[in-house]
Amino acid sequence: MIGALSEATTAVAVEDLTCLFSDRGLVETDRLAEQLHVTKVELARATGLSRDALSKRARSNSPKTQQRLRDTVDIINRAIPWTGSTARAFAWFRSQPLPSFGDKTAEDLLKEGRAQAVKDYLSRIADGGYA
Repeated sequence: MIGALSEATTAVAVEDLTCLFSDRGLVETDRLAEQLHVTKVELARATGLSRDALSKRARSNSPKTQQRLRDTVDIINRAIPWTGSTARAFAWFRSQPLPSFGDKTAEDLLKEGRAQAVKDYLSRIADGGYA
């Protein structure tokens, strides 16, 4: 019972990444990297941003950087319900080829500036549609 409770508590803690936003509505890069169990350098690679964009406060708070991070959080959040965890959703984001997009991954599409296409794709799946 205690193990089940611990698992349930952990699942709730990572159920949604929206808790990673600051009071000003900015994605906190340190917390996002920590939640995804990656370094800032790895997070930069996964999002197609430069290392400096995530390491320097002025650049990490820029509209372009924040939009890319918001898109990343939104895509991962949309995948959590059917992947089961943040870690699995992030693994899906980085490695699952999407046939509807020529077998590119969500990560590839995000880097190409096609985050909205991924979100639309995930919305169709959530609504019971086909990929």
